[in-house]
Amino acid sequence: MNILALDTSMGACSAAVLRTNAGTRGLFARQEEMARGHAEALMPMVAEVMQQAGLAFPDLDLIAATVGPGSFTGVRIAIAAARGLALATRAKLYGTDSVTVMAKDALAAGAWEPKPFAVAVDARRGMLYLGLYDAAGRRLEGPLLIAPEEAVAVLPGDLNRAVGSGAALLAEAGARAGRPLEARLLELQPSAAALAEIALESGEIFAVLRPLYLRPPDARPQPQMVATSRQ
Repeated sequence: MNILALDTSMGACSAAVLRTNAGTRGLFARQEEMARGHAEALMPMVAEVMQQAGLAFPDLDLIAATVGPGSFTGVRIAIAAARGLALATRAKLYGTDSVTVMAKDALAAGAWEPKPFAVAVDARRGMLYLGLYDAAGRRLEGPLLIAPEEAVAVLPGDLNRAVGSGAALLAEAGARAGRPLEARLLELQPSAAALAEIALESGEIFAVLRPLYLRPPDARPQPQMVATSRQ
């Protein structure tokens, strides 16, 4: 199985190839943190990891992308690239949410002994993208768009750790509610390497990938422009 994975959903851009064959496996990945410029950076990264893996595009069996939540533009970049490459290569498609990919990355970092944990991403405007996971990284709930105070109320009783850019916000809300929480891995980003592993473990394929948006876009057409377009 040859898997190409792509992530441009948040504050990093990454591509990875996972090769598994007759009991052997190889993972080739490239990731760079960036606030913008994902569209320009992604395909050179793809070319690099494909070359490292010794694969041509027709060799791909599966192309995976994170589908959100995250930046509106960023989410669309990886999905569009995955769709285009799948169309050209006839590879199958797979997608999952970026918060679950972060949970996989957190477990790989070995930040703590196995216990349930939360992934909390700062979604701005006083909100979080939240996912809840058991000790093995299996999703219990989410991803949600939720205020920190409301997030504290939905945490399982045995969950006292959080990771991600919103983990400190969640911990602060927990402290105000008398619910101690430990915040770790505040710089954590989703990675294509973790996505590739999830895609392999899942065994699922998708007919089409669609963005997962948990909030409406910031930019909306002006009323006058909408009226003009209908004339």
